[in-house]
Amino acid sequence: MEIKAPTFSRTDKNQFFKTLNKRVNEYFKEHNIDKTGNWKLHLKAIIMFALFFVPFFVIFFIKVPVLVYILASVVIGIGMAGVGMNVMHDGNHGSYSSKTWLNKIMGGSIYILAGNVYNWQVQHNVLHHTYTNIPGHDEDLDAGRVIRFTKEATWYKFHAFQHYYSIFLYGLLTINWCLTTDFKQMGVYLKRKLSYGSEPNPTNLWTGLVISKIVYFGFWIVLPLIFGAASWWVILLGFFAMHYTAGMILSIVFQLAHITEDTINPHPNENGEIENTWAIHQLLTTVNFAPKNWIINWYTGGLNHQIEHHIFPNISHIHYGKIAEFVKQTAAECDLPYFEYETMRSAVVAHFRHLKELGQKPQLA
Repeated sequence: MEIKAPTFSRTDKNQFFKTLNKRVNEYFKEHNIDKTGNWKLHLKAIIMFALFFVPFFVIFFIKVPVLVYILASVVIGIGMAGVGMNVMHDGNHGSYSSKTWLNKIMGGSIYILAGNVYNWQVQHNVLHHTYTNIPGHDEDLDAGRVIRFTKEATWYKFHAFQHYYSIFLYGLLTINWCLTTDFKQMGVYLKRKLSYGSEPNPTNLWTGLVISKIVYFGFWIVLPLIFGAASWWVILLGFFAMHYTAGMILSIVFQLAHITEDTINPHPNENGEIENTWAIHQLLTTVNFAPKNWIINWYTGGLNHQIEHHIFPNISHIHYGKIAEFVKQTAAECDLPYFEYETMRSAVVAHFRHLKELGQKPQLA
């Protein structure tokens, strides 16, 4: 069954996006700044890759106690999430560099994170960024039966406890990528003929997916086993610890941006049209958190400035702090909301409070 994509209203009486876009463009022009990354981003990329690879090579070449092996795997997971948020993410949005080849390389770092470029670009760049928080179109809202992220999702009795158990499931995000999700997504996306850029070649994509998975498991599991880096169960436990750490970080950062008490899940009308323009839609479905916390700003790759990222996905995250000033100003002038939690703690509380609410109320008729 073909899924008909909704369209957005073209009516913006206050010209929110036109005004905002003009201000942002003038800022970059007046200060002679590229919209892509600069030395700060390149330095951060080096640090993130170091966090990711250095502990691995240490435990690969040096015999260490089991506890040290697991702790090193946790550090690798922190680096893994850091590469994903700071390097891969900007690369696949074409904002890491003004050079296309460098964006492709950095975007391709998703392969060492157990993911797939084609799947990511369709699921994230196309479906999530275009149809943000729209049930049936934004796959980030679909957690299967186990977690209920919207009032439209089927309600089960066990959802009454989802605000307790969901946090433990969040850590399984990336390990699901490498085991099942990529294969399921590629099958669905190719069947729907979805793409980001050039038309996909199924044979090449399936071949690349299988080869990348073989190489991935070969690097992280087979090689350590062959060279005796540790006992087989320690290697597998370390692999799980790495993924669980990265999955937990990525899941929490992603959920805080869209699954909270403030955001909405709009539906298209009988003509398949969303009430607001695309840019205004982003304001209503997206939340910022901890904007003044420099550690979170630095480590999450600006994903705590999710509003700015959604409106300007092709601008590198290193500029979001400044862009936020223009978005806030323009939204206020147009009497539009700008959802923001001052701390990460308040955003986490709002997220799990929302999960509790969704878990207690059956689905809409």
